[in-house]
Amino acid sequence: MESIILTFAQHLDLPQTQLKALLSKPLTECLNSPELNQQLDSLDINLLKETLPIAGAILAKELPPFYNWLKNELGVKRVPDSPDHTTKWVIGFVNNQESLSSLVELHKPVPRPALEASVPRLLSLFNDVKDAHIRQEWQKAIAALCLPLVVAAREDERKLTVTA
Repeated sequence: MESIILTFAQHLDLPQTQLKALLSKPLTECLNSPELNQQLDSLDINLLKETLPIAGAILAKELPPFYNWLKNELGVKRVPDSPDHTTKWVIGFVNNQESLSSLVELHKPVPRPALEASVPRLLSLFNDVKDAHIRQEWQKAIAALCLPLVVAAREDERKLTVTA
């Protein structure tokens, strides 16, 4: 748990205590929380839109090995066949055409341990972006998008524990 909190703390403007509290909330509370909305509202959408070609090129190149890692190392069963879907989704989100609720639904089948292990690696796909501001903004955007996924996975895991 500490690793994912440190990852989010590194890329989001939230202290670890707030992140711990946010990660333990139900998904609906997280999605409506001032903390998450502040992170999303603080994204430099103009910069993200301007640099979509950079992000798209990175995702096109780096997602296939990432997907292989998810499938072969973490045992995730449903992995996209190509980076196109993820790239289109990120572009759609930046352009206000996709919702966090849709993103959460798409990732419901991914087990929490695999999801949490994949966030740092996904963020590291942008490590080679030379411009620090562009790199940090994309990593912040991806971290903000991943936060509700982790919250949802934890909520699902808690529900399974209670019913078991």
